[in-house]
Amino acid sequence: MAHEYRLTVDWHDDPGTVDYRSYTRDHVVTVEGKPALDGSADRAFRGNRARWNPEELLVAALSQCHLLSFLHAAADAGVVVTAYTDHPVGRMTKDDDGGWSFASVVLHPAVTTTDPGADLAPLHHRAHEDCFIARSVAFPVTVEPA
Repeated sequence: MAHEYRLTVDWHDDPGTVDYRSYTRDHVVTVEGKPALDGSADRAFRGNRARWNPEELLVAALSQCHLLSFLHAAADAGVVVTAYTDHPVGRMTKDDDGGWSFASVVLHPAVTTTDPGADLAPLHHRAHEDCFIARSVAFPVTVEPA
């Protein structure tokens, strides 16, 4: 069994990649039937701060995956969640070879339930184990509930 995710990433510039400083990093990500997502590089890499960058999208994907896995775990456990807010932090570091990679992402979910005494730790554990995006990355993803 497999799931495929198809989209389009479109970039164009004139005169193009004449040198590192000359070309735009702005691009558009589209998926049929959804609003376009304006992307760019991180500002540190000559990008447009008004657009989403891949680093932000990776951190967002990890946070969203944990949220959706947590809600599933809560529903299965009979815990009624009424609000969930996360303030995730992704940390990139320079590698020994001069390249960059993520060193870690820490999720900080704050959850409101109809039972303030509910033990949410097992639900966060299950959500972390079930999150296919966290299982797919080569750096640690930790959960520090608020």
